[in-house]
Amino acid sequence: MTQHKDPQDLSGKYDVVVVGGGAAGLSAALVLGRSRLRTLVVDAGEPRNAPSAHMQGYLTRDGMSPAEFLALGREEIARYGVELVRDRAVDVSRRESRGESRGESRGESRGENFAVELAGGRTVHARRLIVTTGLGDELPTVPGVAERFGRDVLHCPFCHGWEVRDERFGVLATTPLSVHQALMVSGWSDDVTLFLHTVAEDELSDDDLRRLAAAGVKVVPGEVAGLRVEEDRLTGVRLADGTVHERSVVFVAPKPVPRTGLMERLGAELQESPFGAYPVVDPTGRTTVPGVWTAGNAMGFGEQVVHAASGGYRAAAAIVGDLIMSDLDAAVAG
Repeated sequence: MTQHKDPQDLSGKYDVVVVGGGAAGLSAALVLGRSRLRTLVVDAGEPRNAPSAHMQGYLTRDGMSPAEFLALGREEIARYGVELVRDRAVDVSRRESRGESRGESRGESRGENFAVELAGGRTVHARRLIVTTGLGDELPTVPGVAERFGRDVLHCPFCHGWEVRDERFGVLATTPLSVHQALMVSGWSDDVTLFLHTVAEDELSDDDLRRLAAAGVKVVPGEVAGLRVEEDRLTGVRLADGTVHERSVVFVAPKPVPRTGLMERLGAELQESPFGAYPVVDPTGRTTVPGVWTAGNAMGFGEQVVHAASGGYRAAAAIVGDLIMSDLDAAVAG
């Protein structure tokens, strides 16, 4: 196991390369650095929660800005010699390691198994790889939604519900699943309107209608043409027929776009979910590709910041054990 490497060594060889510098990647890097592994974090600088002014629900960090959280994380990993480069991983390849053809179990490969190509032209090599590239949010193409996203156009009541409690909520439907979102946000306000937008009334089930009525959610058919904004504040939802419904908050359900390209290039098995296709993993985040782990939104839609940090820790701890045992087995085998 590589230890005490000169941080100025530019050989491009690492024990672990972490692709993604969000909560999952930085948490993994912290554990790896403290475990005396030479680690590189490749950070493209595109955190999913960048539009939000604050993050909530993370014990001791509730209300902290995402930018401050990541800045502190970068400072922490630097204390342990972890390197971070502002770049994008554009390609990755894996070579079959010595012994793999003899039936090594998943994750027990040896040597420098991965070559990661960066947009800046550099290629780095690693024995193990953690992919924490997250996902993107594809917003409904309604004028005003993208511009207000993270402010008064929101997606998660657990992230933002307390801050907008008891305001006049609108929910912009994009699929019948938006009924669930309307029912959920009714826990934070008694004044909720579900705008069906592109969803036909007959697409709602009888159970949907009964629950909406029980929750006091008003259902408004008709396509939404845009949002009304006055003095930089959302004040209403405008329908295509010109009518305006006064609302101060709108919840939307962005289409998640998992950033799984690197794992797909390596041949990782994916599984479909209602929120996209994500890699098949074990409890530590290990994928079906030997030597590759994942954490955060790269492995699932519902990974909040606190989950992502936990997942990064688990993946890193598993890799530390994997490398120690692999090196010991190699020493025993001679």
